[in-house]
Amino acid sequence: MTRAGVVLASIPSPSQNVWHLGPFPLRAYALAILAGIVAAVLIAQHRWKDRGGNPDTVLEISFWAVPFGIVGGRLYHLITSPDAYFGKGGHPWRAFAIWEGGLGIWGAIALGGLGAWIGCRRAGVRLAPFADSVAPGLFVAQALGRLGNWFNQELFGGPTTLPWGLRIDDAHLPAGYAPGTLFHPTFLYEIVWNLAGAALLIWLDRRFRLGYGRVFWAYVMIYTAGRFWIEHLRIDEAHHVLGMRLNDWTAIVVFVGALVAFVMVGRRHPGRDTTLLREPPALQDDEESAVDPAR
Repeated sequence: MTRAGVVLASIPSPSQNVWHLGPFPLRAYALAILAGIVAAVLIAQHRWKDRGGNPDTVLEISFWAVPFGIVGGRLYHLITSPDAYFGKGGHPWRAFAIWEGGLGIWGAIALGGLGAWIGCRRAGVRLAPFADSVAPGLFVAQALGRLGNWFNQELFGGPTTLPWGLRIDDAHLPAGYAPGTLFHPTFLYEIVWNLAGAALLIWLDRRFRLGYGRVFWAYVMIYTAGRFWIEHLRIDEAHHVLGMRLNDWTAIVVFVGALVAFVMVGRRHPGRDTTLLREPPALQDDEESAVDPAR
């Protein structure tokens, strides 16, 4: 295929990533994250209801999990990429500019999980079945969120001559690359991987009636497996440890941990959860009867 043919078949980058509604800016990255959150909540509500829960409970827990997740994602990004904010020539105030991109999934899941745990305790439900309900939605949320990277023209891979190569404008072109160079659209690879992962999770859950957190641990394994090879394609600046990007090592460690958790939980609880509540209704009724003998 000729160079012209490759360019004609390439994926263009959006010409802008922000629109103004009067004095208010509408940023593509923020809209992508918001769309992902809404999708995850709706999917979780549907799956929670199928398990016998109240869909409104998902919304209550989300009020804790979502803010914690955003803060955790930003903190992970700042810790692993501090130079642009706190290094020489950096701008510390940009640490708060989330709309420019920069949410690390590892921190988002970790701190978001803490927020979900707090929300579950306040709602009186168990964390494991809630995590199983929300897991496919997390995949869909991440897929939608990657659209924000496309609009921001960031986190793409190395040069390629494939017909789906990504065109980057001169303002976002990395140093050392000629104008017109095409790059691997890693945002697209991850979107496809995540959506396929969501479909696989739903099938596994229905086929094997997974419970006690195993759907969530399967989500972690599927995601980290994909992130490992996609990370190898990226050319953005990153810390390296023993010749590999830090995120690759993180993916390996998290994958192994999730695999161990999946196997151990499966041995102890091979079926699906028998209750969604932290305290079974029978126990709650007994306690109330002890307080009020008239019951």
